[in-house]
This record gives sequence, C-alpha cells and structure tokens, in this order.
Amino acid sequence: MTGESNGVEQKSTFKIPKVKFTKLFINGEFVHSLSGKTFETIDPRTEEVIAKVSEGDNKDVDLAVKAARQAFDHGPWPRFPGTERRRIMLKLAELIEENVEELAGLDTVDAANLYSLGKAVYIRNAAELMRYYAGAADKIHGDTLKMSRELQGYTLVEPIGVVGHIIPWNFPTQMFAMKVAPALAAGCTMVVKPAEQTPLSALFYAHLAKRAGVPDGVINVVTGFGSTAGAAISSHMDIDMVSFTGSTETGHRVMQGAATSNLKAVSLELGGKSPFIVFDDADVDKIAPLALTACLYNQGQICVAGTRVFVQEGIYDKFVARLLEHLKTWVVGDPFDPNVNQGPQVDKKQFEKVLSYIEHGKKEGATLLTGGKPLDRKGYYIEPTIFTDVTDDMTIAKDEIFGPVMSIMKFKSTEEVIKRANNTKYGLAAGIMTNDLNIANTVSRSIKAGAIWINCYFAFDNDSPVGGYKRSGFGKDMGMQALDKYLQVKSVATPIYNSPWL
Repeated sequence: MTGESNGVEQKSTFKIPKVKFTKLFINGEFVHSLSGKTFETIDPRTEEVIAKVSEGDNKDVDLAVKAARQAFDHGPWPRFPGTERRRIMLKLAELIEENVEELAGLDTVDAANLYSLGKAVYIRNAAELMRYYAGAADKIHGDTLKMSRELQGYTLVEPIGVVGHIIPWNFPTQMFAMKVAPALAAGCTMVVKPAEQTPLSALFYAHLAKRAGVPDGVINVVTGFGSTAGAAISSHMDIDMVSFTGSTETGHRVMQGAATSNLKAVSLELGGKSPFIVFDDADVDKIAPLALTACLYNQGQICVAGTRVFVQEGIYDKFVARLLEHLKTWVVGDPFDPNVNQGPQVDKKQFEKVLSYIEHGKKEGATLLTGGKPLDRKGYYIEPTIFTDVTDDMTIAKDEIFGPVMSIMKFKSTEEVIKRANNTKYGLAAGIMTNDLNIANTVSRSIKAGAIWINCYFAFDNDSPVGGYKRSGFGKDMGMQALDKYLQVKSVATPIYNSPWL
C-alpha cells in the first residue's frame, strides 16, 4: 500500500550538495577530534556512506566547554547589550535563508526529511525562529519589587552560563534552532551535540554563525556518539545547564549524569504516544487525511505523532473507509521527489525496530489492515501500516514506535476516551476532533499533555511553547517560556532610610 506501487514516484533530479564541513567546531574553528577518529554518516535512501565525520569524545567535549566557559566568563556575548545580540542573530537568520537549498539538501540526504518541505518550511522556519528570539534579546529584564518593609528590592535576570544541547536526529535543523536561538538571546554560550545519525547541518549552522559575527566560543559543535560525547556533556562539571530532546530512556541517563555531577539544571523533551481522538460529530472527509498526516508525517519519526487513533463508534466504519481511500494517494519514495509523502526511516537500527513492533502487533492479536512490510528496494523504507482491533494493553498501543504505524481503537463515551487517552506514561500532545465546544473544552482540560490541538494537528508556532507531562519530560521549547530555562533570577535588596513611601 504505497504510492510507489502505483507508479507515482518520480526519479529526483536534484543534485545532492557537497558536504563541506565534517570536523568538530570548537572556539570558532573546524578541528579534527583529538583521537583522530571518524564515523560514517549514512544516506537512509541508499544505505551508502555520505561522509566521514570527526568523532568527538569526552576530551573534545572538555575543549569545547573550556572555549564556551572562556567566552561566557570573559567574552563579549553575555556582556553585549541585547540590541547587539539581536543584530547578530538577525544576520544569522539572513544567512540561513541565503543557504536554504543547501541546508535542506543536507537534512534530506542525512535525515530523509522531505526536500520540498525542507526548502519551503523547515529551513525558513529556523530563520524565523532566530528572528523571534532576536526580538526578545533586548527585552529580558527583571522586576521592581514592592517590599513589605524599608527595603528597595528588584530582580536581575542573568544568563545561566554554559549550556549543553543534545539534539535528536528526526528534524536536525528545527531542533538546532529551537535550542540554540533562545540560548543565544539569553546571552549563554554553548556546546551542541547533534545526533550521530544526522551531524551535517549542525556543522553548517556553526559556520554560518561565525559568518554572522557570533564570537568564537559561543557556539561549539561536537559530533559523536551519545554514549561518549553526549554522556560527557550531561556529566560535565563546568556545564551549567543541559537541554535534551530524545527518548525517555536516554533522558533518564541525561538526568542521572546531571545529578551525579554538579546538579546542573536540566530540560527534557522526551517520548510520546499521543492520542488522536475523533468524535461522532467530526467531518470524516476532513479528519481522515489529517489523521494520516498526524501519524505518518516524517515517516512517523516525530515525538508528538498521533499514533493512537480513538474513533467514536458511530463513525468508526466510515472513518476507516475514508482513511484507506486517502492512503491510496500516499506516496512512499525518495524524499528528494516533490511528489513523495514519506521517505525512509533514518537508519537500519530504526528500520528494524519499527518492523519488530509491527511483528508484535500481529502476534498480540491486532488486525493488520494494510502495510506492515519493508519496500522491495534499497533504503530503509517501510509501508504505511495500520492496525485495527488494538487494545490498550498491546505493545503497539503503549510504546513509542517512531515509525509509520497507526493503531485505531473504538470508543463509546467522552469519559471512556479521556481515561484511555491518559492511560500512558507519556504526555506530549493530543488531537481532539469535534464540532462540540463543550466536548472540546472538557477533553482539552482533562488530557494530561503539554499541547492540545483541536480540529488541527502539528499546530506549532514560534510563540507557542511545547513540552511534556509525565515521562515526556519537563521544560519548554518555543515561545517566550523557552527563554526561562536559559536564565537565572537574582534578588537584590538594599535598605532605604527616611523614604516618604515604601
């Protein structure tokens, strides 16, 4: 059940960009890792090597942290007026837009992000996010306090210091911008560890930051593996805060590293198993294609994917029929092809993990409605897969699969679906499809999740914070709230004498 089998996929004519940057970026320079080791980054479309990238470890992280510490303690970035940080960040946004095609190409060949979306949306959104936080850079300030006795009180808001960013592989550009932009606006310096599967665009962004005028040592990029470079960041004694997006399992290790080192502040955006709830009064013709996108977008490799689809019994059969109709036009193939909806999984490990979950679904008694197999071609391609007759205790209904696998479940009442939607260790997002305002209000207030989307999905916006409840983590990305984790509040009080008022 793929568009490829219908003959819709076309051969891409896009010329893959030459990889320019493969070394670590430390203190404003591209340098080899101290060990001299490299690792291969693989094209998920072809299973072939794109480039060999420097493999940083704890010693390289030490160098990067020293550069970031020097830049924070003695450099100009945290001491610039906000207007100057704003000017440089706006320049960086311009440079990002000037290099849209190359950056989109890197994320397509490295992460299998759809090139058409990368060029039209992802890279431009990163530039806009940089502008959003550039606008905040000169508006970070404390408050004057109304003290209860003869004291003059106020708060200072200060950058937290050296930040470690550990970012995932599913959206390399967006994750880089979501972490780096607010930290820059706050006046922090940082060490960025991109995922080992997708290191290429982060290095390109570091190059653009230097061109924009970001001082040396403010942004450092150490490519390498989570078990070495990532662990070194989490446990480093001279990093003041770590921001991580990725799996819940790795989030536990990040937090442990922070706790057993210097008790650094931690922000975690972790896994999800989001419910997509369709009530009887919803417009099935509109909601069915939205449900497909909510689950299959980016090959299902998105933490807020709406993979648990709850459909009220009155429209269940009609919804499933419409879903299958729309799936006939869903094209799986080369992400450089503008007609393609779904590319390959990011690597062999993820490919095999998704296929193993599909086997779990079949063995545990779910009905495989469509899909369930890899495509008969080179690359990590998997058919869009839909299960029905899924129960809440099945593995495919409980675990984050991070692949193109949908579970459809029937429900009777609002009370029932609220209880079942909340029956998960995760709490990132939820979709509510209804024309009844009372139902929308009741369910949105009852679901334990950080983002609720009513009659829409993936309603991200620069001003709208995202983050989890429960084991989906804590701390916010996006919105003005994202600045908070990169700032510290200091209270200052001085006595006042003979004041005519308090």
